[in-house]
Formats: sequence, C-alpha cells, structure tokens
Amino acid sequence: MTWNHELKYYYVDCINKLTKMEAIIAKFSVEDYHKMIEAGLLIYRDVELINGLILEMSPEGTEHTYIGETLADYFRRLTQGIAWVREARPITLTQSEPEPDIAIVRLPHSLYRSHHPYPEDIYLLIEISHSTLKFDTSEKRNTYAAANIQDYWVVDVNNKQLIIYRSPINGLYKNETRLSLDSQVSPLAFPDLNIIVNEIFNR
Repeated sequence: MTWNHELKYYYVDCINKLTKMEAIIAKFSVEDYHKMIEAGLLIYRDVELINGLILEMSPEGTEHTYIGETLADYFRRLTQGIAWVREARPITLTQSEPEPDIAIVRLPHSLYRSHHPYPEDIYLLIEISHSTLKFDTSEKRNTYAAANIQDYWVVDVNNKQLIIYRSPINGLYKNETRLSLDSQVSPLAFPDLNIIVNEIFNR
C-alpha cells in the first residue's frame, strides 16, 4: 500500500515535469527532405521545407492564380533569352526548399536537370500574397535573406502594393520599399526592364 502511494506521487511528479518542458521539434535537412520525396512519403501533399520544417502550403485562390500566371508570362516575354522563369517550383537553400510563386533564374535551363536552382542561380524571387502576407513578409523574408537572395518581391494583393526587399546583411534585409500602383521598378539584375506596379494587378 505504501509502495503504491509513493508510486502515485512519482507519476504525478513526472507529469508535472513534462508539462514544464518546452516542445522539441524535429527538423529535417534538405537531404532528408529529398529522401522523403524519393520514397513517396510526401506524395499528394502540397508542402515545402522552410528552415527544417515541412509546412503545408495554402491553397491558391483565383485572384492569386491569375496574378501569378499573368506576371510570370509577362516576365517570360521581358527576359526571353536572358533568364528562365519558373512558376511554383522548388529552389534549394541551405536549410530550406521553398516553392516561390515566381523565380527568375539564370540560363541555361539544362542546369536544373540535376538540381533545383541554388541562391547563386537566382535573379529575383516573387511571392503572390493574399492570405499569406504575414508569413511571406516575416518567415519567408528571413529565409530568403539568410540565403543571400538579393532581390525579393511580395505582391500584396489585398492592399494593391508591391513590397521589395533588398540588400541582405547578416540574415536580414536592410532595405524595404513599398510601391503603390503608380510606381515603377526594375529588377536589380535587369535595370533596363521597367515594371509598372499597376500592370501587375490589372493586366
């Protein structure tokens, strides 16, 4: 009887200690992630790897899809022969493998037969943000800054503005610019290309 009484308090003490412990999150490397994909563990799952965590991607609404498709097509015409435009395809960073809505990367296209684009291959990343603005301007922003992505744009669908992040230093972007519809901007890699913000939303 005494033993049971002591055991009861032992269990209670253990439970109290467990409730005070911080949650331990298992993180995966890019190599782990690739092995899961090859093994078919993530088949039919719409996911991406962000800083070691496998995250479900939000479904696209019609406006998100429309803007993404038309903007990607616009950039294809502007950069034909000088860059390759990828839509919702992976890029490989040190601890992440996100799938930005648009990635403008260096040629030749055959480079990506054996691997996804690395940071040094990337001219410009663009995320179309409708319901994901907070994530794209915090976690995604910091992920891209840490990878030294020089030019990152967020198309803010709800507020009809373009947010531009540049000059990554020590894992953070030094420069943030918010452009309204009547503004123009050029990608860092292609200063001769003038993008009118209004055309992003009203093409």
